Order: sequence, then structure tokens, then C-alpha cells
Amino acid sequence: MIALLGLRQQQLLTLLLQNKEGLTVEDLSKGLGITDNAVRQHVTALERDGLVAKGQTQSSGGRPEQLYGLTSSGNELFPRHYSWFAELLIDSLREEQGAEALRKRLAAMGKAVGRQVASRLAGAKDKAERIRALSGIMRELGYESGTIDPANEKLPAIEATNCVFHSLAQRYPEVCYFDLALMSEVVGSEAIHDECMVRGGHVCRFKFRTR
Repeated sequence: MIALLGLRQQQLLTLLLQNKEGLTVEDLSKGLGITDNAVRQHVTALERDGLVAKGQTQSSGGRPEQLYGLTSSGNELFPRHYSWFAELLIDSLREEQGAEALRKRLAAMGKAVGRQVASRLAGAKDKAERIRALSGIMRELGYESGTIDPANEKLPAIEATNCVFHSLAQRYPEVCYFDLALMSEVVGSEAIHDECMVRGGHVCRFKFRTR
């Protein structure tokens, strides 16, 4: 997120967000009140991190000047309101069709996404390997997750110290059915919510039932 960057870099990215056509080093220098050289240092660092990229050049009556703009990664640093929109959709569905229908819909969605994820893990030799690979994919999605080996269990479990749906799941516990269906589809064994932060647990722990 943008708050992890230094103040000057935050201000520079905000200027570029406000000027979609791009800005020159001179424009940024004036906007930030710092020297051209200082701007170039910040731009070089942000280019290296994939947040800023060169755009078109513009004529200034002399030598063309280089414009800089935000990349898609740079845009994604700024706050979004996806959770608010998701709440509207989920609330509407539960109100129109009821909690049971909502659970079924979210489980079906999780299963569909699970099939897509499973295609990435086609080379996994067994269920344990799929579970470990799934934990890695969850980290890509923002979970602080890893695998553990519970006593008296044949398969590893996935344990996450955060939940990317936490605020949403607090209002709509049915959201957990999405995760469970997705994991079950990927691993090929039923996923069980052994511990859940929404229900007062310290972590979200998912075990897998063997048959």
C-alpha cells in the first residue's frame, strides 16, 4: 500500500494519479517543491519497483520532454472500495434468496475458482503437495499462511494468521463457504474449518478430511 512508501514518493505518485496524461520531471519538481535531481532519484526508484513508467514525450519548443505516469501497479497502491461493493452484492443476494441460497452460491463460486487453481497444480504428485502449493497461492492473494502437520492427521493443514475477507465474513459468515469449497476442489478432499478468527479463534486453520 502507498503508506509504506516515503512521504515524497507518496506525494509524487499522488500527483501522477491526478494527472493521467503524465508529468515531466520539471512538472514534478514544481509540484513537490524539490529539485529536478531529487525528482529523478525518486522516479528512478519508482520505475525500478514497477510503479512509474515512461510515457509519451511532449514538445516544449525545444528538446522534447519525457512524461512519466503511473503503471497499473502504481494505481493499485491507492485505496479501493471493493469490500463495500461486495457487501452490497452479498446483502442483496441474502435478502432476496435467503442465507442457504447464499451459502450455495458462494460454495459454487469457490468450486469454480478451485478448478482454475487446480489447473495450476496439475504437476503435484499427491494431496499433501497440493496443500502446500495452495498455501503458497494463498500468500500471493494476501494471506499470511503456511502449512502445519497436526498430530494424528495424515494430511498437512493450512493455517493463516489473517483473513482477506475478515470484515466481510464478520457480517456474512457464509463467505467462509467460498474458501472451503475452493480448498476442497483444489486438494480433492473435504476442507474443514478447524479454527476461525470470525468465530473467536486466533488463526484460520483448515484441515483436510481423508477417506
